[in-house]
Order: sequence, then structure tokens, then C-alpha cells
Amino acid sequence: MYDRILLPTDMSAGVDRAVEHAIDAAERYGAELHVLYVVDAEAYSSYPGDEYVHEFEGLESALEQAGEESVIAIAEQAEAAGIDTETVITHGVPHEEILKYIDEADIGLTVVGSKNRSDEYRRLLGSVAERVAQMSEQPVTVVKTPVEE
Repeated sequence: MYDRILLPTDMSAGVDRAVEHAIDAAERYGAELHVLYVVDAEAYSSYPGDEYVHEFEGLESALEQAGEESVIAIAEQAEAAGIDTETVITHGVPHEEILKYIDEADIGLTVVGSKNRSDEYRRLLGSVAERVAQMSEQPVTVVKTPVEE
């Protein structure tokens, strides 16, 4: 049914359960698992001061390194289960990059993790998982993880 499954990760606690679901789905469908980490450009580019440029270049590099470690760890879990994987690091606005990747890589199913938060929290900040689920033209499974606030 699905040839390619996407698992976007942001290294948060909300992704842990999604990893299990994505690996299970890839096993069930004999699908390739794509693991994507988006370096959030807004996290390191929102500072206007030139005196701090070198520090934010360091922040970007640190985010890339953390993302690389995350996708590799997930890929190793999937490969241990006999699943072919592809790891990708991109830069940009997370939900936009995820949606773009879904289209470009012809992803059949996306599995996203989401922290189970209060309605007030969601109204104020929203959720990458919610945006992807609402805007994707392909099926999206949202795997919720309860968190304490």
C-alpha cells in the first residue's frame, strides 16, 4: 500500500512513540523509511546584531549536528528491523520543508509525533504536526505522547 513512509523528527519526547509506529508501518508494508530533520531557520536567523553572527553560525552547526545524530539513531533502529532507510537534513520552516519533502520524495504516508498539550497552549503556539496533517495531500498519522506541563 505504501512504498515510502516519512518520519520527521525534532528530537523531542513527542517523537519517541512515532518512531515505533513508523518502523512498524514500514515493516508491515515493506516500505522504505525516510527520516527527516529540519534545521529551523528561524531558530538561528532571528537575531539582527552583527556582533553575534559567529555565535549563530555555531548554533546552526549545533542544530545540524544534533539533527544528524537523531536521524542516524532512528535509521539504525529501522535497519536493525530490516528496513531500508534514507536520512535527510534540510533547512527552513519545519512544516513547509516537511510538506515539500512529501511531494518531492513521493511519500505515501507520514508519521508525525505530537505532544499532547492543553488547548490554550495549542491556540497560542500551534503545532508542526497539526499543520502537516491539515495541509498534506497524502495520509498523515499523528502519534500523540502525553507530556507534563
